[in-house]
Amino acid sequence: MSDNDSRSRLTPSVEPDVTPGTDEFEKRLAAEQQSVDRTIRIATPFISVAIAMLIGSVFMLLAGKSPVDAYSAMFQGAFGSQRAIGETLLRATPLTFAGLAVAYGFRAGLFNIGAEGQLFMGGLAAAFVGVQLAGYPMGVSLPLILIAGAIAGAAWAFVPALLKARIGAHEVITTMMFTYIARYIVSWLVTGPLRAPGFVPQTVELPLTSRLPKLNEILPFLQPTRAHAGFLIAVACAFVVWFILRYTTMGYEARAVGFNQMAAQGGGISVASTTIKSLCFSGALAGLAGCAEVMGVHYRLFDQFSSGLGFTGIAVALLAKNNPFGVIAAAILFGAMSAGAGTMQLEADVSQKVVYILQAVIIFLIAAETIVTWTVQRFRRRKEVSPLAA
Repeated sequence: MSDNDSRSRLTPSVEPDVTPGTDEFEKRLAAEQQSVDRTIRIATPFISVAIAMLIGSVFMLLAGKSPVDAYSAMFQGAFGSQRAIGETLLRATPLTFAGLAVAYGFRAGLFNIGAEGQLFMGGLAAAFVGVQLAGYPMGVSLPLILIAGAIAGAAWAFVPALLKARIGAHEVITTMMFTYIARYIVSWLVTGPLRAPGFVPQTVELPLTSRLPKLNEILPFLQPTRAHAGFLIAVACAFVVWFILRYTTMGYEARAVGFNQMAAQGGGISVASTTIKSLCFSGALAGLAGCAEVMGVHYRLFDQFSSGLGFTGIAVALLAKNNPFGVIAAAILFGAMSAGAGTMQLEADVSQKVVYILQAVIIFLIAAETIVTWTVQRFRRRKEVSPLAA
């Protein structure tokens, strides 16, 4: 046995002092609190979905229907075949863009409730530019249309962003008002200057080179479905948003301002500039959602072509906890509910409206996370004080 080994055996180990009031105790307490908070953030979406399904089951039982049959039929309609999966991805595509838009705004401390209006303007830009680029090869027209849609969405968010940065106008009010303006502008254009010949108020059809290819055209081993390349672009955008937030100055400034504006300003970050950049980038992502609908689904623009996709994006972002990759999963979940609702109604005789109940409960429970966090923290404080009192 070496001298070092003998010395280590004879020398008693010194345990760190973890009694209340010491630095080591405070560090360990902070580490445990961070672990609890992280667990709550991860578990809350899953618990919310489970509770929503239980509440939905109660409504089904009250109506004399079988929840097992209903959810089985919904699952089959969403994932039971390649066609069903394609329909789920189709519905998840605009929700992914919209969810990313809202999530990025949230990370910067901004509630971009006007993603729906920015989506409308992105769709308008796609419909107009797509027709103008008729005759150009797809490799040229598609990127230009997507860029035009993103610019249109960003431009529509610029005025609310400027009002927020300069005079403190709340973005919830301004972006919501701009949503109504966008919807009425599109309605006027498709019934007037941009209306195609015919009885239906809509624009002319996009040329083939201005349409997003189907997934089975990119991946020949897939069966033909309505899912298109917009889903792949949405996934790529999720990686871009994650990279920006994690590794770029723009993302760091957005996160800093969203966490504490006063501290960020004290650290040399321009809150006004960051607000404008963040809200415009959020608007650009929402504009891409409109592009995806026009270029990949409808191939033209018509009045009310979006049935609240921008607003559903808020729920997607909340469920994902503003995590870009979580947005993809949340969008697929909401897309699956929408895609499987029809099969649930046909096979289990359960109304499609149950999907709205599930989504509403999920949103409510996610919004109630603050209450859950407060309750857990209070319970932990009581647990820590009890041994000391004894």
